Amino acid sequence: MKTSIIALTSALLVSACSSDDNRYDATGTFEAVETIVSSEATGTIQSLNLEEGQILKSGMTVGYVDSTQLYLKRKQLQAQIRAVLSKRPNISSQLAALLEELQQAEREQRRIANLLRSDAATQKQLDDATSQVNIVKRKISAQESTLGITTASLSEETLPLQVQIEQLDDQLAKCKIVNAVNGTVLTKYAEAFETTTTGKPLYKIADLSTILLRAYITGDQFSQIKLNQKVTVFVDDADSGYKEYPGTVQWISDKAEFTPKTIQTKDERANLVYAVKIAVENDGLLKLGMYGEVKL
Repeated sequence: MKTSIIALTSALLVSACSSDDNRYDATGTFEAVETIVSSEATGTIQSLNLEEGQILKSGMTVGYVDSTQLYLKRKQLQAQIRAVLSKRPNISSQLAALLEELQQAEREQRRIANLLRSDAATQKQLDDATSQVNIVKRKISAQESTLGITTASLSEETLPLQVQIEQLDDQLAKCKIVNAVNGTVLTKYAEAFETTTTGKPLYKIADLSTILLRAYITGDQFSQIKLNQKVTVFVDDADSGYKEYPGTVQWISDKAEFTPKTIQTKDERANLVYAVKIAVENDGLLKLGMYGEVKL
């Protein structure tokens, strides 16, 4: 009887161990694509409205860096542009006298033409009147050309100032701290009223709706896996059991590496392994750094 019990117990243990060994082909930890949002301006952070764990949408303005000096510089450039443009000649007023002179010359031309028809004037008088009209017209044309060149030259003087304003507008826009991607704030590196510089990290964010299990497979398993392959991922649950998640192979390394000390493979004696990334839809229970197991 004792022999039968021992044999049955041994069989169950072997079966359990065999079942446990077959439950997974690789193990790894969960990670995510992390984005570090950095400051694009230098100055004092006037506002930074976010906290670790907060979910942010792409395009949200979460704060801004002091932009007073940039704003004042922009006003100065605008004043310079107005000062330059104020030198533009008033073409209509400067041509008014010549236009009046032209009207007088044309009236005189018409008067002499009427007199000539009644033989009260000579052809020479009409020719002289016509010549005077043409002279005044040429004066007007020359004056218009001169005034137009002056106006165009002054307008061109303002172009570099306009470009500087556009540069300042770009810098002013970069004083706003705009969130780059949808995700959850993982780490906050700065606080309001601290001084920041261009390129200094402000916070780290990652989209946790789908996270990646980075696992390692042996050379024997390398030929059994392919991109977009459906696999099963196991994680520990609260009842000391396992919860299953469907996963998709998203990336396979083409280079072997030594097994990381914190990772177990199906064949623990394997020295060289290949990293794979498996995308898993997160129901909110999966956390970064959590261990997971993969069944190919």
